[in-house]
Amino acid sequence: MKFSKKILALGLAACMTVPFITGCGNKNTDSDTIVIGGIGPITGGAAVYGIAVKNGAQLAVNEINEAGGVNGIKLVLDFQDDEHDAEKAVNAYNTLKDKNMKALVGTVTSAPCIAVGAETAKDNIFQITPSGSAIDCVTSGDNAFRVCFTDPGQGVTAADFIADKKLAKKVGVIYDSSDVYSSGILEGFVAEAKAKGIEIVATEAFTADSKTDFSVQIQKVIDSGAELLFLPIYYQEAALILQQGKSLGLNMPVFGGDGLDGLIEQLGTDVAIADGVMVMTPFAASNPEEKSAKFTAAYKELTGGETPNQFAADAYDAVYAIKAAMEKAGVTDANISASDLCDKLKVAMTEITLDGVTGSTTWTADGEPTKAPKVMKIVVNGNEGTYAAL
Repeated sequence: MKFSKKILALGLAACMTVPFITGCGNKNTDSDTIVIGGIGPITGGAAVYGIAVKNGAQLAVNEINEAGGVNGIKLVLDFQDDEHDAEKAVNAYNTLKDKNMKALVGTVTSAPCIAVGAETAKDNIFQITPSGSAIDCVTSGDNAFRVCFTDPGQGVTAADFIADKKLAKKVGVIYDSSDVYSSGILEGFVAEAKAKGIEIVATEAFTADSKTDFSVQIQKVIDSGAELLFLPIYYQEAALILQQGKSLGLNMPVFGGDGLDGLIEQLGTDVAIADGVMVMTPFAASNPEEKSAKFTAAYKELTGGETPNQFAADAYDAVYAIKAAMEKAGVTDANISASDLCDKLKVAMTEITLDGVTGSTTWTADGEPTKAPKVMKIVVNGNEGTYAAL
């Protein structure tokens, strides 16, 4: 995979940049610190997401500690690799429990998050996933929260945006029927599109076993008379669809969910074909707004120049949410048990408002975030692509 060398460099950078943090595997025994666990893929095909979460969380931990901690308590991030595998995620969770983890940022991807969520609910350990967007990621117990939107929620928001902005009355869809993320977004989109008077004129599927040649699906969308192509998929497949669509005469607006974050980098010198693509993302590194710009600069400094994506921003906000909830609950004892801390945090989470880099967020008792969605447009200048707010 093209990210392999980058992934290795990021992982090493995270370990070397802040030597006093034990986030790279050392066991914490300091009585004035609280271990925040993290679980996600830092190797394998989904590593670009896990490494971004690890670095975003580490940056937040560093800043909080440099500012004096949380009520005098320092935080330690211990991030474990699950390789985007549910069984390995549970093993990682058990490792973190043995290392006295008091709260969990994770997991990064949905299937491992669901598996680990069952364990954190049983143990009453506070869990906040930055990016686990499947509905079941936070349904196992009242201890689980998320920073991102749900998959169906993204679909609803996408349909609302398309209708409200009058982007199209007829929409074609290409989606991954083997993927819970893609199918979940489509589910919400289909229901809301009907309510908004949008006609879905083509719904073309692919699976994990057949995601290199999209010519048939693209041609069917073109022939359907669609005025817009909706892609509730990940950026790797979206890049191929855009590249293959160019030769097939695909010429319509393209709209995607947060899985399209990474499309610019994936296309590289071919980025011109993504000009105008609309992406639902809570964060864009090119956003000049002060909070985003400050976070982007700090992330680049931590990682040796890497540009943060939305997963990094979600993780950064997840750690700051833990900080805000600890402060709201008046936690001052680092020796508090994980269960007692969870009881305090899950109440406090419903009472805080976090002005984070992904937006101003509150949480409901069922763990869901309440914040305004954002849609960005890719703007290409020469061989450079950036995001601009719509």
